[in-house]
Amino acid sequence: MTVQLNHTIVAAHDKHASARFLADILGLDVSPQYGPFIPVEIPNGVTLDYMDTSGPITPQHYAFLVSEPDFDTILNRVRQAGLTHWADPFHHRVDEINHNDGGRGTYFDDPNGHNLEILTRPYGSGTRSA
Repeated sequence: MTVQLNHTIVAAHDKHASARFLADILGLDVSPQYGPFIPVEIPNGVTLDYMDTSGPITPQHYAFLVSEPDFDTILNRVRQAGLTHWADPFHHRVDEINHNDGGRGTYFDDPNGHNLEILTRPYGSGTRSA
């Protein structure tokens, strides 16, 4: 059996600005609008389809596996944007990175409160440390 995640819908108060935020931070492109969605395609083929909502947004978590050099580039963009980042998903260790599984990771929020994560090693792939 072959199963792959193809896309998911991301709630936003401004789908254009939210898609642009993610694309700019990760160094990706915003695709043309498709129906009510503004897509941002991740290099592995999964698309995040931003859709406007006028109601409250329940924050979701989106984790992006990146290379070591890309981690540095993205973290630099996060800092240049004046965003706070944390070493943990609970936002206790401010302006830190973690070294879980022998890699590096950090969390930051998008304009809608979604918790974004960049990490260089998949969970469970190496040694566990804070």
